[in-house]
Amino acid sequence: MRLGINLGYWGAGMDGDNLAVAQEADRLGYDVCWAAEAYGSDGPTVLSWVAARTERIDVGSAIFQIPARAPAMTAMTAATLDSLSGGRFRLGLGVSGPQVSEGWYGVKFDKPLSRTREYVEIVRKAMSRERLSYEGEHWTLPLPGGPGKPIKLTVHPQREHIPLYIAAIGPKNLEQTGEIADGALLIFPSAEHLESTAISPLRAGREKAGLTMEGFDVCPTLPLAVGDDVQALADTFRPYTALYVGGMGSRKQNFYNRLAQRMGYEKEAAEIQDKYLAGDRDGAAAAVPHDLIDRTTLLGSVERIADRMQAYAAAGVTTLTLAPAGFTLDERVAGLRAGTEALERAGLA
Repeated sequence: MRLGINLGYWGAGMDGDNLAVAQEADRLGYDVCWAAEAYGSDGPTVLSWVAARTERIDVGSAIFQIPARAPAMTAMTAATLDSLSGGRFRLGLGVSGPQVSEGWYGVKFDKPLSRTREYVEIVRKAMSRERLSYEGEHWTLPLPGGPGKPIKLTVHPQREHIPLYIAAIGPKNLEQTGEIADGALLIFPSAEHLESTAISPLRAGREKAGLTMEGFDVCPTLPLAVGDDVQALADTFRPYTALYVGGMGSRKQNFYNRLAQRMGYEKEAAEIQDKYLAGDRDGAAAAVPHDLIDRTTLLGSVERIADRMQAYAAAGVTTLTLAPAGFTLDERVAGLRAGTEALERAGLA
């Protein structure tokens, strides 16, 4: 099992340290460094900066938001980043959510599955440097009846095939991801529930495409915190879990809330959402079960984290992306080093 690092969003208050964290991950042999975007920092700028200041580690978008860019622009960006980084770019895509898609980008959040499928087809066709023409439900290239003509990408990616990941949570999205992508970006993964909540639909998608799970990258992100008091460490993640389960999206469209329900926390997920949407964020955080946090993070001693890593590897994880907690650079670097040590103790390095 390989390790990755997720820098999260630039502008979250730790920008001065993010590059140093990425460089330390590079030095420690981490496989990939991911950066996110929502409605603040954009992914390509951050990734180009990290790629320019590191040597071996891959850089990946987790995610580029589909409503933010035309698919041809995403292909251009991916090809450029792959070329400039010396073949170290991984393209992660996702549809975002209805609030961001419609409120920030002005793009209707409808038919996310068919939109994603068409987007991936266009991106891959463009990156292959074919002349770009496409007829679909969401995109038609060139536009009919006008001066447009099929155009070929002029930038040569470093590699013939840039790995393409999709951020997926729901069963249908996971199945489609297994069918059309090279990897899946997961959030709030529980090793104990991973087969039912992610691996099984991914496998179904692979089988639909005549493929196996061999070579497919199952890549969840887990917060990591090292210390002796597991209860206290878990409590620091209560606001984070409450935000996603309770407030990320609307009452009808909260994919993280549905995931918590599929893991067996139906009653608790409903209470967290009720409190969060009513403005009681402290109450929502208090309602998050300790067990839910503990199962979806890496907490405790290096030995305990190593045990959890073994469970994730056994469940089918191939790249474990860490988000080390900490308010200082030293704390985050210590988390990176603990991750490496835990992987070695688990016998997975």
